[in-house]
Amino acid sequence: MKINKNLHYETFGNYTEFPTVSREPSSFFQAQFHLFATIIITFGKSKLHKMAYEIERKFLVNGDYKTHAFKNYQIKQGYLSLSGTVVRVRIKDNQAFITIKNAPKEGLLIRSEWEYEIPLSDAEEMLSICTNSIIHKTRYLVEFGGHVFEVDEFYGANEGLVIAEIELEREDEPFERPEWLGEEVTGDVRYYNSYLSIQPYSEWK
Repeated sequence: MKINKNLHYETFGNYTEFPTVSREPSSFFQAQFHLFATIIITFGKSKLHKMAYEIERKFLVNGDYKTHAFKNYQIKQGYLSLSGTVVRVRIKDNQAFITIKNAPKEGLLIRSEWEYEIPLSDAEEMLSICTNSIIHKTRYLVEFGGHVFEVDEFYGANEGLVIAEIELEREDEPFERPEWLGEEVTGDVRYYNSYLSIQPYSEWK
């Protein structure tokens, strides 16, 4: 499969921030109003979450990692915007968050990130107006060599895909590789969750 490395920025730019869904117009606009009102109120009042910087590397997984995990939880997430700046809604077990991420600059791993906890009921409503596929996965936390790897096992349309991520303090920070860590796919847009929501793993072949 031929991959356009700029797809994350070019194709996503064709997606509107106001998803189209099959529902009555009145309920649709009520949902949109409720969504953006929630975002404005949350961002305006929250003092707990400031802008952070995310530096992460992604890898495929080969071998047993589950027996080494010290924790795991269920994740369901969707995207309200994929136009350059990503707006993600995530439910993690019984907690919900909205996250904004900008696109990393070319050749760099670092990007800005804002994350806010929101009511679970609001997150469910926001997910209902996401037009692209909802991502379902289990995340396993595995500690190795002083770092924590987040290993995601995907379900549904992305069944069979397993990706490990490690967050670093700086781009050139060294880390030990567990034996189950496979090929690095950092920077390959196919392995962004946002890309998987519009081009699931099952449709690659």
